[in-house]
Amino acid sequence: MTFDVGRDNQNPIIAFDDPSSNLQSNAACSTELDLITILLKEQQSLTAIDQFSKQYDAQAIPAQSRYYSDLIPSALPQSGEQYAFEVDLDRCSGCKACVTACHSLNGLDENETWRDVGLLIGGSNQDPIYQHVTTACHHCLEPACMHACPVNAYEKDPLTGIVKHLDDQCFGCQYCTLACPYDVPKYQSHKGIVRKCDMCSQRLSDGEAPACVQACPHQAISINVVNQEQVIADSEVNQFLPAAPDPQITIPTTTYKSKKPFPRNTLPADYYSISPQHAHLPLVIMLVLTQLSVGTFLAGSALEYFFSGEKTDIMTRLYATKALLFGLLALGASTLHLGRPLYAFRGILGLKHSWLSREILAFGVFAGLAMLYAILTWISASTYPELKSWEQLTGLSVGVFGIVGILCSVMIYVFTKREFWSFESTTIKFSLTTILLGIASTWLTIFIVNWTDDSPESNLLIAQAGPLLSKALILTSIIKLGFEASIFRYLIRRQNSPLKRSALLMSGQLSNVTLARFACGLLGGILMPCFLLNQQTQPQHSLNLYIAVSILFIACLFGELLERYLFFSAVAAPRMPGVLR
Repeated sequence: MTFDVGRDNQNPIIAFDDPSSNLQSNAACSTELDLITILLKEQQSLTAIDQFSKQYDAQAIPAQSRYYSDLIPSALPQSGEQYAFEVDLDRCSGCKACVTACHSLNGLDENETWRDVGLLIGGSNQDPIYQHVTTACHHCLEPACMHACPVNAYEKDPLTGIVKHLDDQCFGCQYCTLACPYDVPKYQSHKGIVRKCDMCSQRLSDGEAPACVQACPHQAISINVVNQEQVIADSEVNQFLPAAPDPQITIPTTTYKSKKPFPRNTLPADYYSISPQHAHLPLVIMLVLTQLSVGTFLAGSALEYFFSGEKTDIMTRLYATKALLFGLLALGASTLHLGRPLYAFRGILGLKHSWLSREILAFGVFAGLAMLYAILTWISASTYPELKSWEQLTGLSVGVFGIVGILCSVMIYVFTKREFWSFESTTIKFSLTTILLGIASTWLTIFIVNWTDDSPESNLLIAQAGPLLSKALILTSIIKLGFEASIFRYLIRRQNSPLKRSALLMSGQLSNVTLARFACGLLGGILMPCFLLNQQTQPQHSLNLYIAVSILFIACLFGELLERYLFFSAVAAPRMPGVLR
């Protein structure tokens, strides 16, 4: 029995429970227990909305998901589709929140950016255009970075279409930075590898937006599913961005939309700004020395063809050995360009699609055959005369693979679609460098032979071959210097074309290098050969002759090194819209 005692003024109140009230209380408790059991069962079969609500209440989902959930696809791409960025230019304010978020959430280095913000300007004084543009990797249908890579460090996801970079596979050749027309891959010298945007693919696969999409306060960036056939069709009419690289090169999938049409004079803010590009000094040395090596073999073979074997046998061993040393030095210099040179052996993995892999293979075979040829020239003359026929066959093979290697070098830069590196221009430059340095090297070789072996054969060789080599060198130098000087004709044209920007660089910020290049070319390719032609009647051991030949070779070599320096630093690199500098 229970009772309740209360006070109303001074009178206590006492209430007694009878047995019937106890029965009602027990029934109510039983009903309540049955309800709890039912609710517990319902908890085991929550609907998707209920589960989402519980996760939201427990803060188990990203706090900002309500803002970006409609900016990422709700379903995976189907066959013939892929993910792509879509940028609403009318919403982009240039705040660079996307840049900061990408930098922070991907753990980038201090000066490393995978997303950039540029600027388009144009219009008139009454109606100016001032449009910010956010750009990142376009995850192209035909990614140039992937096709150029010699170690297969890029892959395009067959399901999502995202182009990913495999950091562990990369050996830092930086070829992708030259091949991509949008300046997307970024080289990190202290890591020795290239890295790039992968659309935050791991976050996207977990249902969370990429960093840039999540951070944009205006929802200017989103991820859409695009039809690949439609992207190809759109690229035919160049529907991308004003003054951006031609979308036909790689077929980018990013869509830029705006309700306002761009005036015809809309250009990137940095369209008229020019600056020297990275010179890639190891590549400068490698290209010049490989062409010197191949040219020496070809010039020596030409002398053997035009003159009898008795006159040229004495110099064959010397030029073969010297050309081999230059070739090995070139291959050694090429490894200095790699961020991770210990992985240089991976360079031929991309043989099916990469011109760099083909160049590596061609010059590797060239070096091996050149070594065999040099050995045969030393042993076939006296020790094993029966190997003479093999020497000739090996020498021919060396020349063939050398030419193949130079053609691969040409195509490496033609692949980038830069006007300064066009097929015609690059082929002419590389071929004339090969011929010019081959002649200069041969001049030096026959003078060394004459200095060390004052025999009637060596004197006759220098008397007959000397004038021919001098005239050939003068002609080659005039053609090459004239061709290089032809770039300056673009200075008088009004259009600010890539070739005009290259000419402006060579006549402006790189003018000292340009003047030094032409001075070396004139000295080694024209003045010294003319001097040697006039000195042919002098005694062969005249000190002036040897000084002149040494100056000829050194000046020609340095002139070609400077020309190749300009080849890299004066090129007008294509890029997406930048900012005023």
